[in-house]
Amino acid sequence: MESNTQATAVPGWVLKFMHAIDTLEFGEGFAPLTEDTDMFFGTEHLHGVDAIKAFFIKIDEPLIITHEVLEFWAAGDGVRLLRGEATMAKKSSPDQVVRAPFMHIFYLDREEPVRVRTLRITAGPLQTDAVM
Repeated sequence: MESNTQATAVPGWVLKFMHAIDTLEFGEGFAPLTEDTDMFFGTEHLHGVDAIKAFFIKIDEPLIITHEVLEFWAAGDGVRLLRGEATMAKKSSPDQVVRAPFMHIFYLDREEPVRVRTLRITAGPLQTDAVM
């Protein structure tokens, strides 16, 4: 079986997306998402850019958080894979820092301009009592 997945440089739109999640300033970082984008985060299923923004506000607003992209791969049919690590702490307990691995799988509708059809996110394991 031949693999068509290749490690590649992290595209600017991915870095902007991560920055938008960290700062909750969505602007250009969320431009690839549309009203038709579906996001799955654990057991959550969200539909549309506004619902996705609201979800990130809900889970990240109480935190000081930084997402670092460690690896990025491009696969056929518009599939993009990202492995990273989040560093986070509650704003009320900034000295209690937790790190958690995460994976994002982007399914693109198109490349130029980038439009995300579906985003699947897994995170953890996570010391949840430290940040929730």
